[in-house]
Amino acid sequence: MIEFATLLERLAFTPSRTMKLALLKDYFTMAPDPDRGYALAAMAGSLSFAAAKPAMLRALAMERIDPELFALSYDYVGDLAETVALIWRPEAGQSGNVPAPSLSEVVHTLERLPKAEVPDVIRGWLDACDASSRYALLKLITGSLRVGASARLAKTALADIASLSPDDIEEVWHGLEPPYGALFAWLEGKAPKPDAKDAPVFRPPMLAQSLENIDLTALNPADWRAEWKWDGIRVQLVSTAQGERVYTRTAENIGKAFPDILAIMQDLGSTVVLDGELLIVHGTTVAPFADLQQRLNRKAPTASMLRDMPAGIRLYDILFEDGEDLRSLPFDTRRQRLESWHARLNPPRMILSELIPFTHFGDLAKLRDAARSEGIEGLMLKKADSLYVPGRPRGPWWKWKREPLTVDAVVMYAQRGHGKRSSFYSDYTFGLWRTVENRRELVPIGKAYSGFTDEELKFLDKWVRDHTTKRFGPVREVAHGLVLEIAFDAAQYSKRHKSGVALRFPRVSRIRRDKPVEDADTLEAFITAFL
Repeated sequence: MIEFATLLERLAFTPSRTMKLALLKDYFTMAPDPDRGYALAAMAGSLSFAAAKPAMLRALAMERIDPELFALSYDYVGDLAETVALIWRPEAGQSGNVPAPSLSEVVHTLERLPKAEVPDVIRGWLDACDASSRYALLKLITGSLRVGASARLAKTALADIASLSPDDIEEVWHGLEPPYGALFAWLEGKAPKPDAKDAPVFRPPMLAQSLENIDLTALNPADWRAEWKWDGIRVQLVSTAQGERVYTRTAENIGKAFPDILAIMQDLGSTVVLDGELLIVHGTTVAPFADLQQRLNRKAPTASMLRDMPAGIRLYDILFEDGEDLRSLPFDTRRQRLESWHARLNPPRMILSELIPFTHFGDLAKLRDAARSEGIEGLMLKKADSLYVPGRPRGPWWKWKREPLTVDAVVMYAQRGHGKRSSFYSDYTFGLWRTVENRRELVPIGKAYSGFTDEELKFLDKWVRDHTTKRFGPVREVAHGLVLEIAFDAAQYSKRHKSGVALRFPRVSRIRRDKPVEDADTLEAFITAFL
């Protein structure tokens, strides 16, 4: 645990990506098995302990500490694990009497321990650890490291050790289980590459660059293909002899939330890997993203959700078919293979993405501007001869999103961010004016935590601290004195929100220091303009 604690501490205080990679490589090279495997699983979010939850950790802390003192400390620190680690007071005579547990001991114990016994065991571990090891222990248990080391960064460090590409790790990742003994044996040249041929593993997707500051007149329209960019989430459908998976573009397996899609893939009986967009589709009508979001937020959908919010797929590409890797073929050839596969099997609720005929890019620009009402984000431009290359290469694919909408809203609440932003109030709830019984009041319509520069963040953080009126745990209510211009991609009605509306991808466009709060936009005008 001490080595893992040292790693987390150094990662948290190391801003440089290069230095973080060096720290990870050193740890994965020097740490013993299976500890290094469980550390990797923690960074990848592959560990989960059902019996150890944040609420239990709070209760343990408040056995030793006054609840009010704990609440004040938590508000100041902003992170549960760090708060408990720093404020914990070992029971008299317990500190140092037993050694701190190893990483593998913690994992193995929590996996088999009855739920009723978990608090006593964790209490003993906290007494045995120093503050640094307590922090690492609690981060491991809660599954939320937030030390600036993502799963992708950890895989990059592993790839560097063996002079491989991170995508080589991704190609076998979902066929492995913690503590990843086969993976480390391969990287160290002690065993062959894990065989993922028949496993439903994830393949790194190809992503598009944003079409900004690009001179379209320099491009030959005949060399390009255009498709709609739908307002859903990008998914990869994998069907093999060992099972079916629905992956997001970040490799999260969301199949349990979409059993209707898994059932379709099972019925097809085809060995294939497909690239597409997950949507809620009623007949030929695509539902707003808010409907899809309700299903994404469920581990298992209810029968009524499956009936009222049926999932569908817009198919973009085909990566594998019957064991053949098609990624090295040109886009036009892959498209022909996709059309052939689709015509042969005719999968229900899977529709081919439409290729839009055009002669000039100006024709596409007009279509793009008129697409908002159809639930479309914009356009995709793909070079006819482009190979399917993992990552975001510049040149072969472009995303041409429609212009965002904007609204001037008032800051109402603020909360600290996470990771590097844990000491800044960087998450803002904003609202619009509405009239109720001849009285104006602010009603929240969304939250934003991006779009501003570092200097603007410093200004906003100081403004929040200087204008706080109330506190609700980690949340601060602020005086109604600052207007933000909020950019967003779309808006829809929502029964789950107090205002009755929800925004898609809200972010701060600019700080309106020039605009009086009373002149911020109204909810009535917002609904008229955007809904």
